[in-house]
Amino acid sequence: MDKKRGKILIIDDDEDILQAVRLFLKKHFALVHADSNPRSLLTLLKNESYDVILLDMNFAKGATSGTEGFHWLNTILEIDPSSVVILITAYGDVEMAVKAIKEGATDYVLKPWQNEKLLATLSAAMNLRHSRKETSSLRSIQKQLIADMDQPFHDFIGISRAMSEVFNTISKVARTDANILILGENGTGKELVARELHRQSSRTDQIFISVDIGALSETLFESELFGHTKGAFTDAKEERAGRFEVASGGTLFLDEIGNIPLALQAKLLRVIDMRKVTRLGSNNAIDIDVRLICATNLPLDDLVAESKFRQDLLYRINTVEIHLPPLRDRVEDIPALAEHFLQRYTKKYNKTGMCISAGALKKLEKYGWPGNVRELQHAIERAVILSDTRVLQPTDFLFPQKDSRENGIVFDGFNLEDVEKSIIRRVISKHGGNISKAAQELGLSRTSLYRRLEKYGL
Repeated sequence: MDKKRGKILIIDDDEDILQAVRLFLKKHFALVHADSNPRSLLTLLKNESYDVILLDMNFAKGATSGTEGFHWLNTILEIDPSSVVILITAYGDVEMAVKAIKEGATDYVLKPWQNEKLLATLSAAMNLRHSRKETSSLRSIQKQLIADMDQPFHDFIGISRAMSEVFNTISKVARTDANILILGENGTGKELVARELHRQSSRTDQIFISVDIGALSETLFESELFGHTKGAFTDAKEERAGRFEVASGGTLFLDEIGNIPLALQAKLLRVIDMRKVTRLGSNNAIDIDVRLICATNLPLDDLVAESKFRQDLLYRINTVEIHLPPLRDRVEDIPALAEHFLQRYTKKYNKTGMCISAGALKKLEKYGWPGNVRELQHAIERAVILSDTRVLQPTDFLFPQKDSRENGIVFDGFNLEDVEKSIIRRVISKHGGNISKAAQELGLSRTSLYRRLEKYGL
């Protein structure tokens, strides 16, 4: 054994035993502390982290019940629940050994012991301690990774009445295990809602798995969601757990649920009902425990009416529905969202101190945002990257203009003068600058058209 490995603490009221065991163990472990007074435990554990603690069960003269040992065992585990404690006594029996393990001890040894057996017991206990520390470290790393992955999804901002209703619904249903269906256009933040539901749930410390159903081909659907065994199909070179298995204990978010082919909907329904999955190529069902959240931008009721989506599946996934409003229906949220994204991207691109002018903000509020919050986010990022000034102006935001249904004329708004100006410009351009033809098509005299050209500076 590597002498540099391992820290041992021995607490026993027999000074002769302490001296003997300390001399023996110092040959094998990097650090060995010994003390005859169990009250020293509080100070010792405060100043050092031990791999294994050897604890006597009886300290009072003539005591044989082990009561003191159990008391100090509980004290140690209160200070550090991951401690590895081996109880030692000269008065052991099976009943006491069982109780010791139930109380949290790792092992139980009797005096007198054989040195080699004691050394083997300590080595096994120390390996257990290291495994516990590694597990704790991995959990901590996993928790941090989940937090880091969640970071881009903290943009859940809204003061509008519509968003207040969404927040209220989330707070009511998050701590239940009810299946949730989130409805909304692309870019409205459906995954944000799913992550917020997970964050406020009792599963918050467990994993959150997101699956874009729309990105899965029909051939990959079962393998991705339910897993497969080695050799289940041509490219299955090793066993693989599906997303349901991986998410077990946590939350599974199925985005674009409306895109599941009808033939596969029955298989998904069975998994939801039975709470079991069977990997491709296997006959063994695996128990799963997931909180299911689904989302779609498709009208599922219409798909049900058209026999493209199973009604019984819809019933299973929408115990509670959350409707996300498009950005155009919550214009009052645009200033806060714009400021949030501005702060993010000025920091990312090292352009601190930038702000959005009142005119630019007004332009953002007037735009229809067919891409919703996601489009606003990209617009702010693009403006921050391309702008050479500290104040973002209306010209920093270029939006695709919509053609009117009649004549394909582009309108920036519904102001009558602006509409007339756009029409005149378009008709003159159509006739290559020929005023006579333009006036004729507009139903104006040449003089009237010239007056309008002068008025609008065209």
